[in-house]
Amino acid sequence: MRRLLIAFSTFLAASTLGACAASTSSSSSTATNSPTTTSPELFSSKTYEKAKPNPSISAKMICQKEARADIASSLGVTATRVTTPTWDRAQHLYSCTYVYANGKIALSVKEMSSAAETTRYYDAIVKKYGSVEPLVGLGQGAWVLKNSDVLVRKDYKVLLVNVTGIPKQFQPLMKSSDAAINIAAAIMGCWSGE
Repeated sequence: MRRLLIAFSTFLAASTLGACAASTSSSSSTATNSPTTTSPELFSSKTYEKAKPNPSISAKMICQKEARADIASSLGVTATRVTTPTWDRAQHLYSCTYVYANGKIALSVKEMSSAAETTRYYDAIVKKYGSVEPLVGLGQGAWVLKNSDVLVRKDYKVLLVNVTGIPKQFQPLMKSSDAAINIAAAIMGCWSGE
């Protein structure tokens, strides 16, 4: 059932988020590899943008109007508000929180400057929270974590969809982990990798 949901979410993101994808250009591969990363060199390219003093265009997308609409469509519920995005320059971490009547979902993007650095961070998050299920088809590796969050790596960026602030049954027929998967699929449908 979950695999069907993932396939549907990925298809939905690719087919209905055309406006999002059309408004950006992509300079990187969207090939999906195994979610476990033992060889960081496999995830390296001269076209991948390295962390800079300011957040990248793709990091900013997670909190913008277009992503808000795509996320609302994928969840079937609109956030009552989205907090003002924050940029932790020292950590290269961009984040915002989607607030709902029954909880909140935090999105963050950590930007790095190499495949090895990205792999270390990605693997550290998986180790810290534990993994439940790989999500083949999102980014260059993705996991549902034991706390129902979803972690996705793409280029030198790692997206974390933190759903610990919503009930386990977020919507009728939608668990919190399903909400996280749908949001990750919506964001990956938008990400340009720039």
